[in-house]
Amino acid sequence: MAPAAVPVVTTSELTISAMKHDLNKTTKSQLDASKLTYTFNKSPNTVPALNDPIRLEQNSTTDHMLTVKWTEKGGWEAPQLRPYGPLNLMPTASCIHYATQAFEGMKAYRGVDGKLRLFRPELNSRRMNLSSTRIALPSFPPEELEELIKAFVAVDCAKWLPDPNTFIYLRPAIIASGAALGVQKPREATLFIIAVLFPPMDSPTGLRLLASKEDMGTRAWPNGHGWSKVGANYGPTLQAQGEARERGFDQILWLLGSEGRVTEAGASNFFIVWKNKHSGRLQLVTAPLGDKIILDGVTRRSVLELARARLAHNATEACTEIQHLERVEIVEENFTIHDLVEAQQEGRLVEAFACGTAFFVAPIAFIQYVDQGLEIPMTAKTEDGGKAGPYAAAIKTWLKEIMYGRVQHPWGVVIKETGVN
Repeated sequence: MAPAAVPVVTTSELTISAMKHDLNKTTKSQLDASKLTYTFNKSPNTVPALNDPIRLEQNSTTDHMLTVKWTEKGGWEAPQLRPYGPLNLMPTASCIHYATQAFEGMKAYRGVDGKLRLFRPELNSRRMNLSSTRIALPSFPPEELEELIKAFVAVDCAKWLPDPNTFIYLRPAIIASGAALGVQKPREATLFIIAVLFPPMDSPTGLRLLASKEDMGTRAWPNGHGWSKVGANYGPTLQAQGEARERGFDQILWLLGSEGRVTEAGASNFFIVWKNKHSGRLQLVTAPLGDKIILDGVTRRSVLELARARLAHNATEACTEIQHLERVEIVEENFTIHDLVEAQQEGRLVEAFACGTAFFVAPIAFIQYVDQGLEIPMTAKTEDGGKAGPYAAAIKTWLKEIMYGRVQHPWGVVIKETGVN
C-alpha cells in the first residue's frame, strides 16, 4: 500500500477503541461478590480516639482488607476478606514501573441516627471500571465492585466507625500485579479495598491557592487521562504541591496552556460564582468534562445536580432554606485565570470553592496569580463556625444532611452492619 493510502489513526482513537473492546469483553470468570470468603483478624487493633494525633498521619487502617486476583487466562478469582497486611508483589510488577494503577476515593459515614451509610457508591464503582480499562487493566461489572465495598464496610465499620457524625476514608484500587516486566498489557491484576483513618480536610478558614505557571508543568491535557482516576495523574503534581505548601498555600490552582485555562484545585474540582460579564446574570461555573481534562468527580456531579434542582431558575425542588439566595445559571464551560482576575477586580466575583471526597466542599479564601493576590469573598457562616461563600455553605449543608442521615435521600445508601462473626 502506498504511504498516501494509509489511513491516519490517532492514539486517542486507538485508546478509545481498545477501551470499548475491553469494556464489552466477557472474561472466563467474571467478578462475583457472592463468592466472597471471610478470614477474620485474630489480632485486631484498638480504634484510636477521635482526638488521637495518629489520625493525622493517614496511615492507620482497619483490621481487614478485601482482595481479588485476576489473570488473563482464568479471569477473576473468588474475593477474599482477610486481615490487613502486605500485598505480595515481585519487583518486576508492572504497577511499580509503568503506573498501571487506578483507584477510588470515597467515605463511609456514621449518621446522626446511628446508621452506616455510603454516598453514591455506584458512581465510584462505574468510574473505577472506566479508569481500570484506561490503563489496560481488566474491566468488571461495577455493581459487583459496589457489593464488595458494601460487604467490606459492613464488617469493619461496625467497629471502626462508632461515633455519630464521623467518617472513614475508603480506598478501592486495582494494580497490575503480574511479574512480567515488559511494556505490554498486564496479564495479572489485583483489586483491593482498604479503609484508612482520615482527619477532616475542609478548611473552615478557606483554602489559599497558588495558581500554576507554565514552568510547573501541566496536571492534564486535552484527550489525555485527566478524566480517569489513575496514579499517573497525581505523582507528577506532588513536587509543585509541596513547594506551594512551603510558601504558605494549601493547594495549586492548575492552569492549562498560555491562555491560563482554569482546570482543578489540587486534586479537587473547582467552582466559582460570578456575575457574567456580558449578560450580568449570576452563574455557578465549573470547567467542562468534554475535553477529558477534568475528573468527573462524584462530589462535583452531586454539586451540579443539587444546584440544578434547588438553585437554578427552573429548579424542581422547593427549598425554603435558600430564600435569601439569588437564583443562578448552572454553567459548565472553560474560563481563564484572566477572566477570574477581571471578575474579582470588577466586583463580579461572588465566591469560589473546591470540592472532592477528601476536601469535601472547601471555600477558597485567596488565590495568588504571579504578582496578583485575589481576595475571595466569604460572607456566610457555616455550621462548624467557619466562613464560606453563601452558595458553598448551602451546598455543603445539603450534602452533609444526606451523608449523615439528617434527611432521607437515595444518595445516602444505608449499610446493614455485620461486624466480625
